[in-house]
Amino acid sequence: MKVLVIGSGGREHTIIRTLRQSKKIDEIIAAPGNGGIAADAECFNIAATDIDGVVKLAQAQKADMVFVAPDDPLAMGMVDKLNACGIRAFGPNAAAARIESSKVFSKQLMEKYNIPTAKFRDFSSADQALAYVKEQNKFPVVIKADGLALGKGVIICNDLAEAEQGINQIMCERTFGSSGDRIVIEQFITGPEVSVLAFADGETVVPMLSSMDHKRIFDGNKGPNTGGMGTICPNPHYTNEMAKRCMDEIFLPTMKAMQAEGCPFKGCLYFGLMLTANGPMVIEYNARFGDPETQVVLPLLKTDFLDIINACIDGTLDKIEIEWNSGAAACVVLASGGYPGSYPKGVAIVGLNSDGQLDDSKATVIHAGTQKSADGFKTAGGRVLGICAAGADLNSALSNAYTAVDEIQFDGMQYRNDIGKY
Repeated sequence: MKVLVIGSGGREHTIIRTLRQSKKIDEIIAAPGNGGIAADAECFNIAATDIDGVVKLAQAQKADMVFVAPDDPLAMGMVDKLNACGIRAFGPNAAAARIESSKVFSKQLMEKYNIPTAKFRDFSSADQALAYVKEQNKFPVVIKADGLALGKGVIICNDLAEAEQGINQIMCERTFGSSGDRIVIEQFITGPEVSVLAFADGETVVPMLSSMDHKRIFDGNKGPNTGGMGTICPNPHYTNEMAKRCMDEIFLPTMKAMQAEGCPFKGCLYFGLMLTANGPMVIEYNARFGDPETQVVLPLLKTDFLDIINACIDGTLDKIEIEWNSGAAACVVLASGGYPGSYPKGVAIVGLNSDGQLDDSKATVIHAGTQKSADGFKTAGGRVLGICAAGADLNSALSNAYTAVDEIQFDGMQYRNDIGKY
């Protein structure tokens, strides 16, 4: 098979490296890819959101399957367009991708089908939203932009002044553009957070290993939210008993709800969960593999990844057994100075070989925001690299990852020293 992977980040690099292990794949190409992905797949300079461009590329390259990894093209209907042109594709159609692309849709879905989540109200008027917050007078309160916002459209407000600022930022200042046409205001809930990615074929859902993301930029879970500064797998808070509760109370009901709404979900369904004193609750859904959760989950996959992908597309997920390797995995993200705010690009990265990896290392370097030039790799994004490693247990995985971190340098490089401790 020849597979085309859409996207340009660490998630896509991990997906490509995992697909490469399948003996059934002859060639992998990527669009647009990045500096590190280029060592593992031929890259074509076509934007992930260029639906017509991707269709033409798939046709010209005679791709047997297109793996649509990012949220934007899924929400825009890339899978719909590929399928309409007779091209096999992995990922939900636009109707099913609404579970991520519209917070209002997902919250109303959970409310309608009694899937546990925080209490909420949605608004299309800033004045009405602020009046509601004043009336409730309960803080902290969570304000979310309805649409996609690169993982940054959630604001936790500790008082009325912060709530007013958050509402204005999203709805009036249009920080997230049209994604802020509507907002969700929801109850603040607490407890350990768990990320569970799941394979789905429209009817059957098979959860992958659990993971824990670290969203805040600084040690001690301080500073602004990011797209994710590191992950571990499995999540120590996610017991077998909790996994069964989540399957019965959240995973299966979500699949049935999507079927009932006429938009069965095929692809990777991400469950962002909080384990509260009242049981597990859904914080958010994603309609695709998470980043950087993918970087620690897929390396532990034992079953041929392509077989699972085909089963999701064909609706035969119940016919295969998915196996996982024992042990643990960890990922430490190296980010540009200034991230998640403004940051420089084109900064030279020291320590990588010509393939963008480390020589004689127990870690894998996953490229998230890099470009390759004649004199080596340079930064090209906020999150630059993910240093990922496996081990017999979490401590050994973290040790392998942090040992590798010490071998890489670039001006302004920042990372967390406490991945796995929160």
